[in-house]
Amino acid sequence: MKQYLYLTIDIATIIIPFIFSFHSRIKFHKKFKAFFPAMILSSCAYLSWDVYFTSQEIWGFNPDYLVSMHIWKLPIEELLFFVCIPFACVFSHYTLIAVFPDKGLSKDITNLISISLAVVLVLMMVFFLDKLYTAFNAFFTLTILVFTFVFKPQLLNRFYIAWGLLMLPFLMVNGLLTGSLIEAPIVWYNNAENLGIRMFTIPVEDVFYGMGLILLNILLIEIFLPKALQTRVHS
Repeated sequence: MKQYLYLTIDIATIIIPFIFSFHSRIKFHKKFKAFFPAMILSSCAYLSWDVYFTSQEIWGFNPDYLVSMHIWKLPIEELLFFVCIPFACVFSHYTLIAVFPDKGLSKDITNLISISLAVVLVLMMVFFLDKLYTAFNAFFTLTILVFTFVFKPQLLNRFYIAWGLLMLPFLMVNGLLTGSLIEAPIVWYNNAENLGIRMFTIPVEDVFYGMGLILLNILLIEIFLPKALQTRVHS
C-alpha cells in the first residue's frame, strides 16, 4: 500500500480546505475562477524547472511510494502537488483574512521582513551560485517577492502571518515527503546542489520554495480577481 503514500498526502492536504471553501463565512469558492488560472500559470513556472531538475538528478522520486503514472517524466503525484498544496495554503491565507479582516502586520514590520528576506535571498544567490537548487530557488523567490512588493504590497502584511502559521503543516507534509517517520524519502535531494542544511529531513531551501510558490499563486489570484473581491490595503 505504500505506493499510494504520496497520492494520499496530496488528497489529504486538499480535502478539508475544499469542503470548507463553501462555508458561508469563508466563501473561498467565489475565488475559484481566479484560483484555477493562477494555479495553472504558477504550476507551469515551477514545473518547468521541476522537469529540468529531475532530469539532472538534482532531486528525484522514490518509486516505492508512487503509483507509476508519469507525465513529462514526473510522477502524477508531483503534478497533483502543485494543485493540492497551493489550494490548501491559499485557502488558509484567505480564511485568515475572512475571519480576522482587521488583522495584519504594520507597514514598518512588513517592510522589514520583506527587506530582510530580499537580503538573505540575494546572499544565497551570490555566495552559492555553484549550488543550482539554492541559487535558482533564491532567484525565483526573490523575483516573486520584489514583484509583489512593488505592485501588490498590500498582500504581504497578511501573507507573512499566514506563512508563519502554515509552517507547522509545512513541516509535517514536507517532512513526510523527505523521509520523516517513513523508511526512505519520497522525494530525495542531491546535496551537492543545495546547502546541505536540514530542518529535520527538509532542505532549508524548501522554505523559500514553498513561500515563492504560494505567494505567486496569491499574486496571480489578486490580478485575476474582480476589484470588489481583491484584498484591500490594511494599515
